[in-house]
Amino acid sequence: MADDLPVSVQTPTPPVSPPPEPVRRGPAAGGGSRRPDRDLAVRMAAAVVSGLLLFLAFPPVDLGGLAFVALIPLLWAWRDADPTRAAGLGFLTGLVFMGTLCSWIWYFGAVALVPFLVLQALYFAAAGAVVGGLARLGVRSVWVTAAAWTVAEAVRDRWPLGGFAWGEVGDAMHNVAVLRTVAGVGGVALLTFVIVVVNGLLLDAGLALRHRPGLGRDLGLAAGGLTLVVGLVAVAPLSRADLHRTGSLRFALLQGNDQDRYLTQREVDTGYLTRRHLALAAKLHGRYDLVVFPESALETDPEQDPALRARIVALAARLHSAVLVNAVVPAPGHPGRYYNADRWYDADGTLQGTYAKRHLVPFGEYLPFRDALSWIPQTKQLKLDFLPGPARRLFTVDGHRVANIICFENAFGEQVRPFVDSGAELIVVNTNNRSYRRSANSAQHLALSQMRAAELGRPVLHASISGITAVVDDHGAAHQQTRLFHNATVTGSVTTVTGRTWYARFGDWVVWGSVLSLLGGLGYGLARRRRAS
Repeated sequence: MADDLPVSVQTPTPPVSPPPEPVRRGPAAGGGSRRPDRDLAVRMAAAVVSGLLLFLAFPPVDLGGLAFVALIPLLWAWRDADPTRAAGLGFLTGLVFMGTLCSWIWYFGAVALVPFLVLQALYFAAAGAVVGGLARLGVRSVWVTAAAWTVAEAVRDRWPLGGFAWGEVGDAMHNVAVLRTVAGVGGVALLTFVIVVVNGLLLDAGLALRHRPGLGRDLGLAAGGLTLVVGLVAVAPLSRADLHRTGSLRFALLQGNDQDRYLTQREVDTGYLTRRHLALAAKLHGRYDLVVFPESALETDPEQDPALRARIVALAARLHSAVLVNAVVPAPGHPGRYYNADRWYDADGTLQGTYAKRHLVPFGEYLPFRDALSWIPQTKQLKLDFLPGPARRLFTVDGHRVANIICFENAFGEQVRPFVDSGAELIVVNTNNRSYRRSANSAQHLALSQMRAAELGRPVLHASISGITAVVDDHGAAHQQTRLFHNATVTGSVTTVTGRTWYARFGDWVVWGSVLSLLGGLGYGLARRRRAS
């Protein structure tokens, strides 16, 4: 019977929705959603904004305080970004920042500017890749981000070809006296670390206010971090406790190139720069302890030119002063090779010694890979490859020990520090920035001398052939600044200093601490992943 058959009861099932279409990362077809593209565009815009804001914190605009918020857009863009995307966003920030900050590279043409910018931006990309990679392992912290940025900056300062130290974030504080003191604790690297931390804490606080869950905890962490930063600024003056004034030296700095152009061959042949600087020196009267001729002020070497040497000796005798001059000098033991060197003459006219520049400018004072790059027409303009100097040395002026730095060398704190460690009481920087015309290069270069003074607690006499010439006190404040391409003589007295700041004593401890923290974060993240799996 039909009633005896087993009955199968079926319950109605809801209709099954089709699976969602995979997210398209390229252009949407048929008018589909473009949200992933919009998200990437917004993040890229944020990266560009960070690059522009960071540029505004440096000369020529020089709004140093902007550095404390300049990185917020980039750090926001890095949130939840994988290593590849974070690297790309960092690269974009670096490209915009270094492209605007160092726009003066354009004077050497696209063949120099393009590779330079790509190389510099890669370090910003590396910081982003590290931050994104650690985030994938569950390691997220403003302190980790600051460590990654600080390490990337330190590597950029050292490699390749000796590195390029322009654009360290901490240098933006060169005119902020209360923060400049922090450099005496841990160098510019510590200022960079602090600035990145503050950017990150401000971002976290802002996001906590917007997203209410966990508001108290996030705001508490941000407030705690900012309190630590304020505490660091408060104790920073203690880093100078070992410093002592030892006397003073009366100086004269000569700035004698008023030509905002390349000199003609006739001007070179007739010794235009030598005559201009000697004319400025002839106007000096009284007694001085040190007269400084800037880099490239003499067309010939006084030790190879008896007539010029006689004039230098007469100047020293008339002013009862030591005289520092710069010239291209033969490198002993290297026939046909030369140094970019400073000659130091005592008040009695004897040659006290010679310091040859040790950290040369690649593609400016020597051409790396000359044979491989010979196909580039612009490389033929650099006919002379200088040799790096053999050793550091100090000079004595009226019983005080003086360090001598030539131009580009003052950008590197770890290279200037050994002079102070050896007992230098004063630092003299003589430079030639004429090739960069009326760009911000000269102001940026002076800012580096300010940061060396703040790091090491030493005054700096910054003598430039075409400006900016200035006197920097041992706290890093710049005085008596000259105008560009204006013949001038800067005179006065400078106080000499002994003792060591914490940075002079302990060096780049912030960089090494950052390296260790990144390694620790990597180890923690990998161990956490193994436990989870």
